[in-house]
Amino acid sequence: MGLNDKISNKAEDLGGKAKEAAGDVTGDDQLKSEGKGDQLSAAVKNGAEKVKDAAENIKDKLTGN
Repeated sequence: MGLNDKISNKAEDLGGKAKEAAGDVTGDDQLKSEGKGDQLSAAVKNGAEKVKDAAENIKDKLTGN
């Protein structure tokens, strides 16, 4: 996973946590849900990047790189 991807995913996760917290404090359920959605999106992207990295490592081992 590239550094830019890691930073982007972390920023999305932290932004989601902030939205969720703000929604919780203000009683705004929509904002809270958006925050949870942002966190889920970041987690899915993180997971996809890890699968991509694992596949790349397997390919490298098979080809001797």
